[in-house]
Formats: sequence, structure tokens, C-alpha cells
Amino acid sequence: MPGTYLPSDYLPILVFLMVATAFGMGALLIGSILRLRRPYPEKLMPYESGNPPVGEPRQRFSVKFYIIAMLFVVFDVETVFLYPWAVVFDKIGLYAFIEMIIFIVILLVGYVYAWRKEAFKWD
Repeated sequence: MPGTYLPSDYLPILVFLMVATAFGMGALLIGSILRLRRPYPEKLMPYESGNPPVGEPRQRFSVKFYIIAMLFVVFDVETVFLYPWAVVFDKIGLYAFIEMIIFIVILLVGYVYAWRKEAFKWD
């Protein structure tokens, strides 16, 4: 119909979003009103895996830490692509097998490069 700019098919989605938002905000509001407030020094202390915090919270980390973390993420995420390939291995044929071999070789070249640059050494 001309002149109608609100698609009626999306009305249930809008109602659902409004109910979900109201439920979430209501749960937070009720929780903040009804919760017990008994602060004590141990409760207000920062938490580090059950141990008392050591050192300053804003200390600087070595750049090596970030490089090793990024290398871990890169190699970890890239190897996740091996799982779906392995699931459909029998259906995809020789071409996909050769592509995966090339992919693994590229990963190994990157790994050897990082190893030769001593990126994995922790000083």
C-alpha cells in the first residue's frame, strides 16, 4: 500500500526486542535493589585467581609478550580451518586436498620464520 512505511512483518521482532530489553533492565534493577550490601576489605580487593594482587595494576609489559600472544592467536585461528576441511574431506576431492597442503605449508613457513627471528624466546 502506498503511504505505509512500517513493514508489519517486523512488528513481532520489535515487540520481542522491547520485551527482551525490558526483562534485562528489570532484572538488573531488581537485583540492584534487593541484593545485600556488606562490603569488607577482602571483598573490595581486586581478584587475581584467588591470590592477593602483586605489583602495580598499570605495569608495562614487554613487547615480546604481545608478539607471542599475536603469534598464538594467528596460528590457533588458522588451524581452526583444518576442522571443517577434515569433516568433508571425503567429499571435496583432490583439488581441496592440494589447497590444504598449500595452506599448511604457508603456516609452516610462517612458523619457521617466527622461529628463526627468535620470536618465541621469552627473555
